Amino acid sequence: MDNISRIGSELNLTPNQVKVVVDLLTAGSTIPFIARYRKEMTGTLDEVALAAIRDRHEQLVELDKRRDAILKSIEKQQFLTPELEKLIQKAETLTELEDIYLPYKPKRKTRATAAKEKGLEPLATLLFEQGHVDFDKVLATYINTELGVANEEEALAGARDIIAEWVSENQEARQNIRELFWKEGVIQASVVKSKAESEEAQKFKDYFDWEEAINKTPSHRLLAMRRAEKENFITLDIAPDESLAIQTLEKKFVKSKSAVGEQVALAVKDSYKRLLKPSLETEVRVETKMKADQEAIKVFSSNLKELLLASPLGQKRVLALDPGFRTGTKLVCLGEQGELLFDTVIYPNEPQKETTKSGTIILGLCDRFKIEAIAIGNGTASRETESFVKSIGLPKEIIIVMVNESGASIYSASEIAREEFPDKDITVRGAVSIGRRLMDPLAELVKLDAKSIGVGQYQHDVDQTKLKAGLDDVVMSCVNSVGVEVNTASRDLLSYVSGLGPQLAKSIVEYRNQNGAFKDRKSLSKVPRLGDKAFEQCAGFLRIRDSKNPLDASAVHPERYELVEQFAKDLNCTIKDLMTSSELRKKLDLKKYVSDTVGLPTLTDILAELEKPGRDPRSQFEVFSFEEGVNEIKDLKIGMVLPGIVTNVTNFGAFVDIGVHQDGLVHISHLSDQFVKDPNAVITVQQKVKVTVMEVDIPRKRIALSMKSDPFGANPAPAKKEVRKKVQNNLKAQPPKRKEESMEDKLAQLKAKFGK
Repeated sequence: MDNISRIGSELNLTPNQVKVVVDLLTAGSTIPFIARYRKEMTGTLDEVALAAIRDRHEQLVELDKRRDAILKSIEKQQFLTPELEKLIQKAETLTELEDIYLPYKPKRKTRATAAKEKGLEPLATLLFEQGHVDFDKVLATYINTELGVANEEEALAGARDIIAEWVSENQEARQNIRELFWKEGVIQASVVKSKAESEEAQKFKDYFDWEEAINKTPSHRLLAMRRAEKENFITLDIAPDESLAIQTLEKKFVKSKSAVGEQVALAVKDSYKRLLKPSLETEVRVETKMKADQEAIKVFSSNLKELLLASPLGQKRVLALDPGFRTGTKLVCLGEQGELLFDTVIYPNEPQKETTKSGTIILGLCDRFKIEAIAIGNGTASRETESFVKSIGLPKEIIIVMVNESGASIYSASEIAREEFPDKDITVRGAVSIGRRLMDPLAELVKLDAKSIGVGQYQHDVDQTKLKAGLDDVVMSCVNSVGVEVNTASRDLLSYVSGLGPQLAKSIVEYRNQNGAFKDRKSLSKVPRLGDKAFEQCAGFLRIRDSKNPLDASAVHPERYELVEQFAKDLNCTIKDLMTSSELRKKLDLKKYVSDTVGLPTLTDILAELEKPGRDPRSQFEVFSFEEGVNEIKDLKIGMVLPGIVTNVTNFGAFVDIGVHQDGLVHISHLSDQFVKDPNAVITVQQKVKVTVMEVDIPRKRIALSMKSDPFGANPAPAKKEVRKKVQNNLKAQPPKRKEESMEDKLAQLKAKFGK
């Protein structure tokens, strides 16, 4: 089966769909462009399906490259037979290929190769066949002091080494043990005793004495254990029961209970312990890490998408505050386009407590710059600053919004920020970033390395190349789904537009700075190095709102302008009339315009754009406020119901900001009254929620929250029932299994302590 047919079969698509997509990608088209403007060619495949085709095709191309390299290697060694070549060509996975290649793979000197150099391979063959052997007579012929075989035991040991290697390189045996690893394998964690009492190790305390089935270990726990191992706090071992593995091999290779069979049995046991077990444990580690990475990247990508597509305030005049105590609160005023108009520092909080002076400054700046909104970073002193701002008597029409400042400090120290504000220090740049995030989260967040935004799980532990590729896909998808105003967009935002990239984005900005605003989409062709292909890919996603052609402000691609002009001509009106009159649009019979290259999906998209040209798919902005008087973790009381914003969604639950400088965790078991398998199915980043405080651990800065309608159960009794419920919740939140102490044992101890 060729790669195109194979992908079609795996993804339940037609071979023609797969071929068209691969051809378009090979020709330089991007996924957003294909999904939006080539629907008829692909059968209306969305970005998820297109990415799946791209990724699988890349995997199969790499597999074919490895296949060719293996064939050349074996042929060079003169071992390639028609049967072996056919076997290699039929291999469908990299694992299968490597298993076939293993006996022919050039190796460094091993115990088996050393034994072969001593002339012991015929003895190994004789033993492996397990026929009748006269040991005394046979072994004597292999004793050769010149070759390093001093006695019969050395001859047998060398033969066993050769047999052990044969066993470990046997394709069927490897597959059997591989299946055993996945079916029966257990991951065991043990603390490094010298580190057990260290403060740094305590965050991994759950894994000091741990075991669970490897096929049931969730990705976040696997990544946590791997990090603990990497930092030398624990050791990990992954394997099935040793006796079961050896028994599996003996069934295949040990054919006799004679002295010869005993030698083969010894070789089999050695093969498993010394060769197969380490090899397959490494393989399982690699594969489970890959799966965990995929899951972590999926979680990160989902969260990032929600964050990037968060509701924008829009082009408003904003006063932004980056709160602080001793060093003061940084203040900036921004114009409608996010340009810096003014900056200063005020000291409304401890220790200076210059509330009157600071209030006067803010009120004066709001009047001077016609401020419409105030953005407050949610870091240190944020709630204190929010309370202060609300107390100074601002006009009611000025909204006050708490803004997630995660990553703002990284932006402020970046080369991008230095280029934009070379004469300002990092504190001013950080405050500007906070203000701009309120105006347009997408435009500001694309300036950051996505990893620094803080909406993933163990993002620093996953494959960084794959993480970047996955997150770049998300950013590109979000940018192109929203569209970009070419005359105001930053270089960083433009770089994610389909077909552009960093260099062309830089060229567009330089051309704009030298020649003024672009008057229409056609003028983009004047940008140096922006050729026909790049124009085709980017034009539909770039907006020029003041163009004479109203379609330049829409997502209608220039290649379809003639079609829209035909619409207008047939209705005897202008394009502008068509965009403003629903009655005119209703008169269009789209079927009349179907052709070989344009079908109903594209025609429907065009009509939707004419109705709402350049529409922003993001939801309407809504002001959110935290609970008054709840500013620090010490203000929390069990049973409080508070408003919050989801800041991160993981496989084990969601983190929620409730305005106390420490996010609380809603465990997966408390996300809903119903059973939840996937947190992403019921909650998203930036979602506004109501949560109940279940537990507060001030020393460890941990807050347990619930989104259940009745988290404590119906009519809870006072103290004892509350304590028991907290105990049960804590047990639910723990990982499933400990080696020495079962869940039942732990529950019994706690019941004895707190009573029934």
